[in-house]
Amino acid sequence: MSEPDAHLLIVDDDERIRGLLQKFLIRNGFLVSSARDAAHARRLLEGLDFDLIVLDVMMPGEDGISLTRGIRETSRTPILLLTARAETEDRIAGLEAGADDYLAKPFEPKELLLRINAILRRMPDLKADETAPKLLTLGGFRYDIERGEMWNGDDLVRLTATESQLMRIFSACPGEPISRAKLVEELGRDKGQAQERAVDVQITRLRRKLEADPKQPRYLQTVRGAGYMLAPD
Repeated sequence: MSEPDAHLLIVDDDERIRGLLQKFLIRNGFLVSSARDAAHARRLLEGLDFDLIVLDVMMPGEDGISLTRGIRETSRTPILLLTARAETEDRIAGLEAGADDYLAKPFEPKELLLRINAILRRMPDLKADETAPKLLTLGGFRYDIERGEMWNGDDLVRLTATESQLMRIFSACPGEPISRAKLVEELGRDKGQAQERAVDVQITRLRRKLEADPKQPRYLQTVRGAGYMLAPD
């Protein structure tokens, strides 16, 4: 089932693929805009808000990974990368740039639809337990559970959609370790070692924003044999 009225942006230099994806997604209940390259996408993003961006990695001029980094400087809009590259390193590069998920070409349109809906479903509404505290203190940072916002003093910390979802998952049970497999499940992704490695990448990126020394984390800890744990003050 598709998310009604969600507005998607398709960015792909192949006009035929753009057209096919646009028609398919419109038939499945989405509002869809398209861009032929990164420059075109940037112009659209200046004037419109989107619920999700489907972005081809291999484009002439600025590629999809570079565009992802640029978007992440100002926006948390979820990004799904389309890539013909099968190497794990390239997929990790996309996640490190700020993408929320990736899909390798060629793919079945139905799989794209499932990935899009999974991302949209997990975006806003993972509810924290009502008995949990409403605000977590993490050194100089504070995390507002109800709003899903992290603050460093008076400055809002920009989190990607996946980072925000991870914080919601951890803040629902502070002080309790959560396995990598459970995190993959909570994020709505397929099971397997590849997705668990992808979670490791997202944890590393989140630590860079949260920890004074990401290599020796104080607040987002690794619990040997058990997974990861948020340890607020």
